[in-house]
Amino acid sequence: MRIHRILAQAAARIVDSVFEQGKVLDYQLAKAFEAHPKWGKRDRGFVAETVFEVIRWRRALSFVVDSPDTDALCAAQWLRMGYELPAWWTYRGASVESMLPRQADLLQQPRAIRESIPDWLDTLGQQELGINWDAELTALNSRSRVYLRVNTLRTTRPQAIEWLASHNVIATAVPQLPDALVLPPGKTIAKTLHRDGRVEIQDAGSQMIAPLLAAAKGQHIIDCCAGAGGKTVHLAALVHNKARITAMDIAPKKLAKLMQRAKRAKASSSIQTREINAQTLQALNASADRLLIDAPCSGLGTLKRQPDLKWRITAEQFNRVRNTQSELLASYTSMLKPGGRLVYATCSLLPSENRHALQQLLDSGQWQLEEECSVSPAATGFDGFYAAALIKRPAPE
Repeated sequence: MRIHRILAQAAARIVDSVFEQGKVLDYQLAKAFEAHPKWGKRDRGFVAETVFEVIRWRRALSFVVDSPDTDALCAAQWLRMGYELPAWWTYRGASVESMLPRQADLLQQPRAIRESIPDWLDTLGQQELGINWDAELTALNSRSRVYLRVNTLRTTRPQAIEWLASHNVIATAVPQLPDALVLPPGKTIAKTLHRDGRVEIQDAGSQMIAPLLAAAKGQHIIDCCAGAGGKTVHLAALVHNKARITAMDIAPKKLAKLMQRAKRAKASSSIQTREINAQTLQALNASADRLLIDAPCSGLGTLKRQPDLKWRITAEQFNRVRNTQSELLASYTSMLKPGGRLVYATCSLLPSENRHALQQLLDSGQWQLEEECSVSPAATGFDGFYAAALIKRPAPE
């Protein structure tokens, strides 16, 4: 199989921007595709696979080629993909002859090198997950599949499968979830299809969060870390647009995009947006029947689809995130009525970000733990998620 120079150089530039400049992989890949509209499906596939796998296996590839050089890492990955290295590609230490013995030696290296993860994060995972860390880490290094949520405000799951098939997209139902579909490995859908509003790209683990709120028609529901709005729009579908949903975030741009998404999904009639600040917290004090805190977190459960995250996050940032989680639980919960239901969620596997983060609330005696849900990538193949549902007890008289 032949490697084209322009594609090879583009892939190396993207990898460099992630490693050297700390750029976000998804954004850099999208920018490259936008800048080269004439690239065909195979071209985009080659570039995407190269950059995702080089970034995913950075430490392991560096060991095999005995070099941190980006060009050498790309060369090692192309050999793994079955390509013959072109004579024009300049790299250091990536000859087949030098790689073969080091490839065999890789299995004897420490787990952080074998599984390609920073030392501090490997230590943290071992400390928090113990014997389960090995299986979870292996699962997080596997390639992700695309999961869809059928928007029941627009269609049904059988109808969505039929509609996608009419556009040459094969999707199958996920038995564990009523509205979830999964695409074959390595497949995705065109932007025009997921912007249609009949289906949303949303991991299966993420689809488990909104139902935990047990929201009902006529209630006031607050999603106070709404971001792109995936769970907000899911909530609107669950209550058939017959509840008042307030979507909040600190970033107005995100809220504007959320409303665009809601309009496509036919969910905008039940959703209003508000920028979160001290004034809105006070204005919405004790107003919500249901409160979702989809908290900022390490994102460790999403490494299979965001492999660059493990190289961007630091131990200091991780500690700051945990402090932020504590602050949100201390302040945002004031918006929930006594007797109301809180769902706290993260896309992390670590107990320190999950159950342990809730301990102060539970120790206060004001909250009752109703239900917990932990989604294991090793057990399910989904992204890793955690969610807990708590009831706010009425204040003693």
